[in-house]
Amino acid sequence: MMTKTCTVQANLDYASEDDAMRKLRVGLRVQPIITAMFANSPWEGGKRSGYRSYRALAWLHMDPDRSGLLPFAWKDHSSYLEYIEWALAAPMFLVKRNGKAHYNTGQTFGSFMEDGFQGIKANYADWVDHLSTIFPEVRLKNTLEYRGADVQRPEMSFALPALWKGLLYDDDSFRSLEGLVDSWSFPEVDRQRDALARHGVRTKFMNREAVDWAGEVLELAEAGLRRIGDQNDVGEDETVLLRPLRGLLEGSRCPADVLLERVGDDFPSRDAVIRVAGI
Repeated sequence: MMTKTCTVQANLDYASEDDAMRKLRVGLRVQPIITAMFANSPWEGGKRSGYRSYRALAWLHMDPDRSGLLPFAWKDHSSYLEYIEWALAAPMFLVKRNGKAHYNTGQTFGSFMEDGFQGIKANYADWVDHLSTIFPEVRLKNTLEYRGADVQRPEMSFALPALWKGLLYDDDSFRSLEGLVDSWSFPEVDRQRDALARHGVRTKFMNREAVDWAGEVLELAEAGLRRIGDQNDVGEDETVLLRPLRGLLEGSRCPADVLLERVGDDFPSRDAVIRVAGI
């Protein structure tokens, strides 16, 4: 997971507990669609993996106690306390003292706070370290980290934070996104994550084509960015950053589809992948 996958993420701030938990909740619900929109890792070990996002596949098989879509956060009016309780119940990797690692792997942080480990007592720095070792699809820290997208070529890297900004920093688009995904249940979305990782936007999701859901999400983001109105030096608003994404979705494609079409070989050369990926 740490050596064979790579991501680009968007970090957004929040104004209050209510704002943070709303952004966490809607982000977790829509994240699998955005994963499909940005799927860009079709190879593993030098050959086709059968997935548009091998990274997303890898994360589907990580420890469910420290990753995933956080079912507790899907209900209305979830709280910081519930996130804290989830983090307390997550297993630790290690404790650091005086430059030395003490491996208490598997002990929950709650147990470590109560019982310690080999004479070591918990402190606040341990908690901060622990929060960096849990990996939900949206992670709550001093910012909200939207972690579900594969690494991208430069122009698509800009599209990811622009998309989230348009969705969550404009009140109208934020409320519309909440309405769009309100009926999605955790079991159904979680069950369909594998298909989105495998096929990108070319699959069914919640009884519709995934690309149609993606198109609605993109339209909400574009509308939000237009209302926000931030512009570059030539007077263009930030929807310009979403043009590469719109071009892909209009062809029912994700970035991995472009890589596979342009590279072609089942066993591509490193140079060919780098050239097409624009790295």
